Amino acid sequence: MFTSDAVPAGSTQALTGRTVAVRDGRIVAVCADDEASALIGPDTVVVDLDGALLAPGFQDAHIHPVSGGVELLQCNLTESEDAADTLARIARYAAENPEVDWIVGGGWSMDHFPGGAPLRGLLDEIVPDRPVLLASRDHHSAWANTAAMRLAGVDAATLDPVDGRIEREADGFPAGTFHEGAGDLFAEVRPAVSADTAYAGLLRAQDELLALGITGWQDALVGNFPGITGGLATYRRALADGTLKAHVVGAQWWERAEGAEQLDEMIRLRDEIAALGQSDRFSLGSIKFMVDGVAENQTAAMLEPYRDTHGHDTHNRGLSFIAPERLRDYAVAADAAGFQLHFHALGDRAVREALDALQDAREVNGDTDGRHHLAHIQVVAEADVPRFAELGAVANMQPLWACHEDQMDELTLPFLAASAADRQYPFGDLHRAGVRLAGGSDWPVSTADPLAGIHIAVNRVAPLEDAEPLGGPAQRLDLATALAAYTSGTAFVNHRDHDTGLVREGYLANLVVVEPNPFDVPADQLYTCRVASTWIDGERVYARTVETVDAGGPASTRL
Repeated sequence: MFTSDAVPAGSTQALTGRTVAVRDGRIVAVCADDEASALIGPDTVVVDLDGALLAPGFQDAHIHPVSGGVELLQCNLTESEDAADTLARIARYAAENPEVDWIVGGGWSMDHFPGGAPLRGLLDEIVPDRPVLLASRDHHSAWANTAAMRLAGVDAATLDPVDGRIEREADGFPAGTFHEGAGDLFAEVRPAVSADTAYAGLLRAQDELLALGITGWQDALVGNFPGITGGLATYRRALADGTLKAHVVGAQWWERAEGAEQLDEMIRLRDEIAALGQSDRFSLGSIKFMVDGVAENQTAAMLEPYRDTHGHDTHNRGLSFIAPERLRDYAVAADAAGFQLHFHALGDRAVREALDALQDAREVNGDTDGRHHLAHIQVVAEADVPRFAELGAVANMQPLWACHEDQMDELTLPFLAASAADRQYPFGDLHRAGVRLAGGSDWPVSTADPLAGIHIAVNRVAPLEDAEPLGGPAQRLDLATALAAYTSGTAFVNHRDHDTGLVREGYLANLVVVEPNPFDVPADQLYTCRVASTWIDGERVYARTVETVDAGGPASTRL
């Protein structure tokens, strides 16, 4: 039983003086404090929250937990502060792991290197004798040393693939950075992640996410993708071992170089997982379509062309990884097969292509309960904003990116047409248009902390920064709406709104305790809020501090 001064009774407001009672993993009552005594028995554990916020457990609508966990076990660069720090971490990892044949991992930040493209020579100086291959923080670029290139047979004669680009030196030899599909040039020689490492990565990631109050997620890439581990076998093992505590939806990866024939295998895998009888813990009913790239390396699909350093038109409008007409055909077929469609759509042209695909699916199949969603949505043309609601498409936001910071200000905004630069992450426009919002992180691209994302969604300014809100004040969300995106919004996307996402009688006791109460602090101080404890099915799975407990019988953390 939780007693609190602030309990969200729904998705948009907080009520004070409420008690939440839990039995057998579910919420059995939400009542006034003065009514709670009748619910307390001899074995009841009472958790006094002392003014903290009791909220539904957070859910992440777009995340890569297996690969993120694996990277924590490899050469992890996500905490690097600049180029020098990045190189120092690589050198230290190499020295501490002399037995490792390849130095792999990732997390380097593009804004730490000129043009967002680190050079092979920097790696050659510190690791000249072993191949090094490191993913960028956003996993849309790879950084390799000369040894890795030799093993892969990559040289000046290697052509750019149709879905990527190689940064080159003056004589045409690869400079060290490989964007998008160019990173696949190392797929045949880079070491595979072992089953044990992938499993250890999932469990490590789960611990990290539970500490952030995340009780469920959608894995945005379950399938084969060079450098990103998201194997179905890993989740199967966790189910068999009983170690998967969170509620997970897996999005199967659509191989963009293949066609509609892959759908049959996806149906088979979905049904095979469902037959295990643990769909409340793990299901496989979503398909991930990678529509475009990212703006930092100018592969995001844009309506207007990118500019060069002098502001001139480059005639480059980014990449559509799947031809629009094929994307529409695939969407119709996948929707008809009962799948949810999960689009990576970052540029405004990619967003339009995804919405066009959804429109075709609706016209052919009618209105389904797919709960299709577009992730990232960095730029959305004004004319396309109302189409989300018209098509029932969810805007899957990564709010942490919606502020001025080096990667945005140095590698993105200067190279976008004015029409795109003025429409960065238009969350406010989408909300006012009645579009359903869901919150995600894309971890390990950036932190998975929902509270950090909520701070940016509300302020559009990074903590302790004196900057203008990105996109203007009109793109800010109020706190209740931002909180709902990470709770009821993501529960809806994951088809778990019938028993998660709200503090409501009959719902699972998947809960998070946040202190101080975000509704009690100024908006620019939201970043100070922290998760105190996380609960799944009424069991405490994470505790930052020990709450005050008063029990009439033996103490227990299972309520």
